[in-house]
Amino acid sequence: MGHVKPSLEDTLALMRDLRSRCDWDAAQTHESLRPYLIEEAHEVDDALQAGDDARLREELGDLWLQILFHAVIAEERGAFSLYDVAESFVTKMKGRHPHLYGDGVKEPWEKMKAKKRANLAEGLPAGLPSLHRAFRLQDRAAGVGFDWPTTEGPLSKVREELAEVEVELNAAAPDAVRLSDEIGDLLFAAVNLARKAGVHPALALDRANLKFSRRFAAIEQLAAERDISVPDAGLELLDSLWDEVKSTED
Repeated sequence: MGHVKPSLEDTLALMRDLRSRCDWDAAQTHESLRPYLIEEAHEVDDALQAGDDARLREELGDLWLQILFHAVIAEERGAFSLYDVAESFVTKMKGRHPHLYGDGVKEPWEKMKAKKRANLAEGLPAGLPSLHRAFRLQDRAAGVGFDWPTTEGPLSKVREELAEVEVELNAAAPDAVRLSDEIGDLLFAAVNLARKAGVHPALALDRANLKFSRRFAAIEQLAAERDISVPDAGLELLDSLWDEVKSTED
């Protein structure tokens, strides 16, 4: 017989055992675990960005540990169990797809959710990164029909907001608060353009960050090879090195 791999039930049994016999595991609470949940989610994201399947497999396990931890602690409190979590998951997924698991008509998820929300922002986590929060707010609004039909509307809005930023920058005495508001509007409009174009702005910015870091590292490498001090080089020389690096990528 081949090796029988552990089941999800085995992981639950192990978590219960750790809670009963390991001092550190037994001492944890929902509150103490909060930073680890965020950390593990970021590590999963890093593995995804790297395209590293071995690392992804391991990091998903670490994230699963956090889910088990909270479920078992809740079970000990008599609040709910992992089986209740599974029930909620199944109920929600089937509810999202009434055309697949019932006699319902296919309906956009955001439209279904809107019928249960008190307002647009309800349920969005307070700590959600600003770029993704803007995307989700716009996505929710679009779900109830508040959306341009094509990318032309968001594109015009970006141009409009950019013009307003330019007006503020060119003012005799630019107001810091107004400038911040105008740049915020410009960023929000750019997020909407990305969303309408089918691009998630956070993922697009990740790619831009990686590209900039890679190119600037190449600039630093060229500077080192040519005995150039980057902090003392000045914009003109750095810009020429930047163009040189870009030309090698084309």
